[in-house]
Amino acid sequence: MDAVTSNIAESAEHNGRTNASDNRAVSEAYVTRIPIAFARRHNIIGLEPDEHGTMPLLAAPPVDVNIIDNVSIRLGLPVRVVETPSEEAQRHINSAYSAQDSGVELAIDAAGNGESIRHLNALGTGNDLLDHSGSAPVIKIVNMVLLEAIKRRASDVHIQPFAKHVQIRLRIDGVLYDYVQPPLHLLDEIVSRIKIIGCMDIAEKRLPQDGRTTVSIGERVVDLRISSLPSSCGERVVIRLLDKSARLYSLSEIGMEDDVRDAFVKAVRRSHGIVLVTGPTGSGKSTTLYAVLQELNAKELNILTLEDPIEYELTGISQTQVSAKKGMTFASGLRTVLRQDPDVIMVGEIRDEETARMAVQSALTGHLVLSTLHTNDAAGAVTRLLDLGIEPYLVASSLLAVLAQRLVRRACTGCKQMAPLSDPEIFALNVNPHVHASLHVASCTGCDSCMSTGYFERVGIFEMLHVTDTVRRLIVQRGEAAAIKEAAIKEGMKTLRQDAIDKLFAGETTVTEVNRVTQASQDDVDEAHATPTGVDG
Repeated sequence: MDAVTSNIAESAEHNGRTNASDNRAVSEAYVTRIPIAFARRHNIIGLEPDEHGTMPLLAAPPVDVNIIDNVSIRLGLPVRVVETPSEEAQRHINSAYSAQDSGVELAIDAAGNGESIRHLNALGTGNDLLDHSGSAPVIKIVNMVLLEAIKRRASDVHIQPFAKHVQIRLRIDGVLYDYVQPPLHLLDEIVSRIKIIGCMDIAEKRLPQDGRTTVSIGERVVDLRISSLPSSCGERVVIRLLDKSARLYSLSEIGMEDDVRDAFVKAVRRSHGIVLVTGPTGSGKSTTLYAVLQELNAKELNILTLEDPIEYELTGISQTQVSAKKGMTFASGLRTVLRQDPDVIMVGEIRDEETARMAVQSALTGHLVLSTLHTNDAAGAVTRLLDLGIEPYLVASSLLAVLAQRLVRRACTGCKQMAPLSDPEIFALNVNPHVHASLHVASCTGCDSCMSTGYFERVGIFEMLHVTDTVRRLIVQRGEAAAIKEAAIKEGMKTLRQDAIDKLFAGETTVTEVNRVTQASQDDVDEAHATPTGVDG
């Protein structure tokens, strides 16, 4: 005790209250032996020992001598205290415990041949995934899988049962990767644990269920949307991860070129009309709408949103959660929002005729409506509205613009190399060999930064359809999507594939990604071979 006390006194005399980061990494032995709950409660984190074998302890004052003595005994090392602000200590703690190996394989081994269901409710919702000390093995498995998914930037966790094993996969940058295979006898316990944290019925295994919960990893808060589905080998579970702590992006940061961005912003600054963003699930539509809402001045405009769910909190904007169970649908919510004197209304998705008709009426009565649709391209949004039962003249008079988008994976900057297009790549892209053969494209071998995938994060590709007089006439005549697309291309619209190939030649993505996400149409092929700057598809 005297030695520890003298260390504290020496540290206080030498360092005072300086913020001494000590330039050393956090000690792996400390993270392994000291539970995060203890480190957080006492604001203490250990750094790698110095040349004398003494471990510096970053500690927020007031420092408890008994606590420091306990840490020294547990580690079997002499320690010295370096006083630091509480926020700094917590930051080091969160960073250190987030970086440790998840150890999910060890937790699966520790689960043995049977885990009592009564232990699965040991932890409630909203828990910190970093703190799994003292938890039952199956609880550790679930926590560690979620922790690893968040660390790897996964958007979804798939738990899929087969005849002899369970496959857990992570969707990272839009692509599924195998992660770990727990034995089949743990399936019921893993699913039950997930159902408990999602406030679902663990006794019901024959019907699909949905659930939601919130977990934390240090200072990050992550929403989980859980879906269970009975299958021939057991219940299948998919968990959608939504990081509430993630920052919002601007239109430039998501990959929108200047001309497309300027046209899109011009459209959303109109006083009334409908602007749609289209694409499949997971194509970044919500991110684009959030980005454009940030472009609008919430101090001068009354902006309201109807969302399912609310993904990010926006300053100065009123956001409403849609809940079909409580009778609040997009259509009924939109009807109520119109009585709130709105200037701009963002509707999360147009799913049915009632919502589509309300959106059109809102646009025609002097409001700007932003929303999303699930269509393959921009022209398809027009025919989708017509298929929902909206009269062509109403669509033509209310629709301002449609932005179709996809996401392609970015080539990892850590292992990216630029090389000329090969003959097979020219054939795969179907571009003009006389124009593009000398251009260089990215190829990636994989490295630690990208977990050997060759890709890190994603960038958007866009197709902007302006509702011009020509397009408007085609809408009134119930023209097909192909005719509308052809007219838009003649008026200068760049297709999704053209934008993807532009990003390919800019070194942002690869030939494989372009062909995976987009498909060549005859219009794009003709354009690619007709003009020097054209690209295929």
